[in-house]
Order: sequence, then structure tokens, then C-alpha cells
Amino acid sequence: MKWQRIFSLATLAISIITLYLVLKRPAPVAGPAASPAAAAANAQSFQEKVSQLEQPKSSAEPASEVRINSAELSAALAQASGMMAAAATSPATGNGLPGAAAPGASGEFPGAVPDVKDYQISMDGDIVRGQFLTQIAGKDVYVTLGGHLGAKDGYATFDATEAKVGDLSVPVSLVNEALQKKLAEQRDQLKLPDNVKDIKIENGELVLVPK
Repeated sequence: MKWQRIFSLATLAISIITLYLVLKRPAPVAGPAASPAAAAANAQSFQEKVSQLEQPKSSAEPASEVRINSAELSAALAQASGMMAAAATSPATGNGLPGAAAPGASGEFPGAVPDVKDYQISMDGDIVRGQFLTQIAGKDVYVTLGGHLGAKDGYATFDATEAKVGDLSVPVSLVNEALQKKLAEQRDQLKLPDNVKDIKIENGELVLVPK
């Protein structure tokens, strides 16, 4: 009986610690939010860079890669999801990253989980990280995913290499199967623009490789 009680107390302690870590806010993956003016400038820079892919090139002039930094990507995603005031940004070109809102769209970021309240995106080396505030069992919980972005058969791919719920690291194997199933369900929204043949993270930047 004594050992059973010790085991029960130990199990309770582990459960409390796990719950605390799950509900604890983890360290942010990105720096402080940019000012509205800076965010608008970054969104505009994103659109200008993406528009380079649409400009016709001569046969003698090879198409150049387009590189987008974390600030520009975050601002563009905020604009597409309606988190940035429309008056503070320029209209989207409709030919941005897979999932970006096209003109006339509702402003809701296609493919996003409906109850995501907030998110951050950062890029480091060849890894992209996203941190999302959502609800699990009625509680606000931060979910952090990191991994490799790529392309296959004209569609963007994502292979997770790290995962956290709150401040608790979880085995990627526990989430990757469900993640890949979700991505497969939303495959149409991951289609690359017709003038992009590859997408990757390199040296902390999003790289769009034109055809």
C-alpha cells in the first residue's frame, strides 16, 4: 500500500508538471511585433519581390531567385489573414505564396486552422518555425512547429522536425502523421504559382525559385 501511494503521488506530480508545461507560454519564435508603418512597408516589399516573378525575362537573361526575409513573410501573412488593417497595406497581387489571399477573397487565410488566435513565423538556417495560439479542451495553448519547407510535383511540402505544445517538447512522430494528413486534405491550397518551380528556406530566408 505504501508503494502504491508513493506511485500515485509521483504520477500526480508528473501530471501536474506536464499540465503546467502544456499551458505555459513558450519563448516566442520571433522578435517583437513591428510597428504598423514597418509592417506595411514589409508587406509592400513582399509584394514587390513576388511581382518580380511575373516580369517577362529574355531567353538570354536567366530568371533570378526571389528571397524573402522573416519580417516580410510575417507581414504578408498578417495581411492575407486580415490581421493587418487593410488601409495600412497595399492590395495583394494574388500571386504570392500558396495560401495567400487573392483579390476578392474573404481575407481569411486559406488553410489556417479556424480557431487560431495569433501566430508567429521565423526562419533560421534551413528551418522555418511557426508558433500558433489556439484552443485545446477550452484552454488557450501555444503550439510550435519547426521543419523543412520544400516542393514536390508543383506543391509546397512541409516536413516537421520539432514540435512543442506549450513549453513541452513532444516527439515529432506523434504529430507528423496528423500534420501530413491535414496537408493532404488541403493540397489544392499548397499549389505553387505557375511561375515557381521550387520553394525552400535557405540562410534564414524564404527562397522562391522561378521556372
